[in-house]
Amino acid sequence: MIIKMGYVSHSISLWDASPARTLTFTRYNQLSDVERAEKLLEVTRKNLESTIRMVHYNIAHNIPLYRMSSSLVPLATHPEVRWDFVAPFREEWRKLGDLVKAGDLRTSFHPSQFTLFTSPHEDVTDNAVIDMEYHYQMLEAMGLEDEAVINIHIGGAYGNKEETLPRFHENLRKLPPAIKKRMTLENDDKTYNSDETLAVCEKEGIPFVFDIHHHLANRGEKSLEELIPACFATWKNIGLRPKIHISSPKSDKAYRSHSDFVDPDYIKPLLDVLKKIGQDADFMIEAKLKDQAVLKLAEDLNKVRGIKRVGGTIIEL
Repeated sequence: MIIKMGYVSHSISLWDASPARTLTFTRYNQLSDVERAEKLLEVTRKNLESTIRMVHYNIAHNIPLYRMSSSLVPLATHPEVRWDFVAPFREEWRKLGDLVKAGDLRTSFHPSQFTLFTSPHEDVTDNAVIDMEYHYQMLEAMGLEDEAVINIHIGGAYGNKEETLPRFHENLRKLPPAIKKRMTLENDDKTYNSDETLAVCEKEGIPFVFDIHHHLANRGEKSLEELIPACFATWKNIGLRPKIHISSPKSDKAYRSHSDFVDPDYIKPLLDVLKKIGQDADFMIEAKLKDQAVLKLAEDLNKVRGIKRVGGTIIEL
């Protein structure tokens, strides 16, 4: 079986390549109307240029997975700003999407923890829809709306999961069907464990992004041998390889924090299960040192008996 690996948002090996330059609303309010428009365009252009550089870097190093920054466009969802960030950059968006396709990269977005559908407050749900629409607009602008995904968590429990989970299903009805088709769900390290997230995914027909670190920090009752095949089954309707989030703890004391790199021994039980299943999968590496961490993990795993590095950050079990 083949496992392809990638990293999140920012290649720290590239100089001055942040894809998440920002403009605060406070600073925005201090500018004139002309300056506001110019600054929004300037910051967005730089973020797009950095992302294009990142994609070139990934292709050159044969890193086939890349999660794009959710902060590409400053103030895109702010209720007093919300601006047309597509029309001024149609050429750049399309160039980025064409480059992703030419390089055969798998891309995704991961909105913040504030994008949730469990809140009892209607405005929170409405804002979640707005944020999902923003991410989907970027995918459309790149021509990737039929192949990339937008990953979120179920959200808060508000002290009562029995009430909150039905509310999640109800609130999710506000999300346009086209966007829901690109949505995935991930298990939490504190709140909704793998069992609970899997049940929601199966009910809604949503692919499940399994996070091994979160799972070990917040276990359900199902074993890896039970979970992984069930998780993989949720990806069949979307026609994409199952995706797993990979990281390891910073320390025993700071167990939920991500380490700079990934400890191969930490993920060995998962690799053993995957080898038995024999189905191709993708790993999104969520270590602090990003591209350096995924390249090092590929090197480390290549030294493990039964695992072969077949190119860049692609391994064969």
